[in-house]
Amino acid sequence: MKSALAAVVLLAAALASHAQTASAAFPYEADGATAADASSEYLAAKARWHNELAAFARADQERLPPPGGVVFVGSSTVRMWTRLSQDFARVPGGVVNRGFGGSTLADCSLFARELVVRYKPRQVVVYAGDNDLAEGRTPLQVLDSFARFANAVRAELPDARISFVSVKPSPSREQLLPQIRETNHVISAYLNLLPNSEFIDIYTPMLGADGRPRMELFRGDRLHMTDAGYRLWHSVIASHLPGGDAPAVPASSLP
Repeated sequence: MKSALAAVVLLAAALASHAQTASAAFPYEADGATAADASSEYLAAKARWHNELAAFARADQERLPPPGGVVFVGSSTVRMWTRLSQDFARVPGGVVNRGFGGSTLADCSLFARELVVRYKPRQVVVYAGDNDLAEGRTPLQVLDSFARFANAVRAELPDARISFVSVKPSPSREQLLPQIRETNHVISAYLNLLPNSEFIDIYTPMLGADGRPRMELFRGDRLHMTDAGYRLWHSVIASHLPGGDAPAVPASSLP
């Protein structure tokens, strides 16, 4: 673990030195193409997520979210939080859901400008990483993706708060719990070095007294969450959002 923490420090220093040029590393379709648009990784991800990106673009054409809100971005756990806006209705400026199912932190880093920066939020809440681990990436590779995501956001939104929701302990991925714990540990350590950021621990409350995932929080696929799981997330995350600590009954708890 000490070697992992040392790697966090080294990675943080290396990536911080590139923060000023991060925007060139994360291309998107905006006011013109850049040389980075030729990135094969970006183009492959863009082709893979074409339908999801197009759906977000259509939603923005119908109603572009106002600046100053909170953007949630990440994998299917975010996408399937269908009543996110109602659950956090008291958040000034509202919340924007930009989850896309099956995505990784690597994908989030590539699309940081499209899915976060363009909305000019005061805060971004990101949940991803378990799909990266399931695809065989190491905890430090997941950290690398998160740091690139954070640098892309901070390059254009230096005052935006960045909140990382810990990787959850899904029963279907119980064999990955050691890697999940290490991923959470190294990202938490990295965030300790990053101003105006925070690590939100949902891993611990999702475990039972036996140290195993609480089955009632998960659907039959043992991966995605039930309403009870989202109520737990709301109870943990609410106090980390502007205006989110006001007393409220989350809409996802209603029939």
